[in-house]
Amino acid sequence: MSLRAALLSQAETCEALGSPFTGRVLRLTAQNLTPGNSVADRLLSWPGDISARAASVPLRFAGALHGLVQSGLAPGLAAQYPPNDTTDAALWQAIAAVLSANERDLQHWLDSPPQTNEVRRSAPLIAIGHWLTRRFDMPLILSEIGASAGLNLMWDRFTLSLPGGDRGPTDAALTLSPEWRGAEPPDARPRIADRRGVDLNPLDPSNLLALLRLRAYIWPDQPDRIARTNAAIAVADAPVDQADALDWLPQRLADRHDGHVHVLFHTIAWQYLPPEAQARGNALIAAAGAQATPDAPLARFAMEADGESPGAGLSLQLWPGGDILSMGRADFHGRWVDWSNGTAI
Repeated sequence: MSLRAALLSQAETCEALGSPFTGRVLRLTAQNLTPGNSVADRLLSWPGDISARAASVPLRFAGALHGLVQSGLAPGLAAQYPPNDTTDAALWQAIAAVLSANERDLQHWLDSPPQTNEVRRSAPLIAIGHWLTRRFDMPLILSEIGASAGLNLMWDRFTLSLPGGDRGPTDAALTLSPEWRGAEPPDARPRIADRRGVDLNPLDPSNLLALLRLRAYIWPDQPDRIARTNAAIAVADAPVDQADALDWLPQRLADRHDGHVHVLFHTIAWQYLPPEAQARGNALIAAAGAQATPDAPLARFAMEADGESPGAGLSLQLWPGGDILSMGRADFHGRWVDWSNGTAI
């Protein structure tokens, strides 16, 4: 895929997910970017798969620009960003200016893939937490792959608002109100005994530079997402280890938790692992599942792109047994959830 095609494809996705401004930035870049400085040259010659399923080059670039705006390093560009109005000509002129004036900063941002902690993805996590609690009546051990800042490890501190009643604490840090379709999960009051995540580059919510990075990948014309993220940051205290998930998993899965359900989960993270890493990870999890017992079950919950539409597939695998259930589908940013309450696959 060419850079132009990747930019236009990502622009369509951003627009569909409610960010016309980010779509506009990417379309202008697709139309106007030419070689001539180190940033443009790097973008145009990026090797390998540059799409959202791999290197996510368009989102790296969009995040880099927003990071410059938030850090105060590009006042001319900031003047063209929301909530300000601007023309396409003025916006591209400001982008072109930072390509030359802020080359070093932009190169630094481009070095790492995007990191988001979309808090609305906690909506299906809350639902599966209640479902598993009703199924097993045991406290939960949470393990998240690709946890970033660990915000979604805190899903039990949030409330899910449903037509049939809320799921979650009355003193919740924030309330999630997705468009809910299909069945509703049981109201089972999950108990969390332990929680821990892993990420190649975990973001510490108490670190100002980490917060800058976390917020940079929230699209600038979506202040509601920024507000939700800030509310989640205020209660975030889950430990997130810096490691490769495949190095971290064996020990995490080896720890036996009698009388608890070990819930391994990942949301829009597994798909970024290379196929050989996915195969190795699947084998590690299956081996751990083979050791699960009725008193120490293992559950794997995934919210991932699966080649179907709309949105991402929600799947649950349970051990002992290894049964795989479809729990429905969800919008990539959690704006809607179509919940099935467990259909055998």
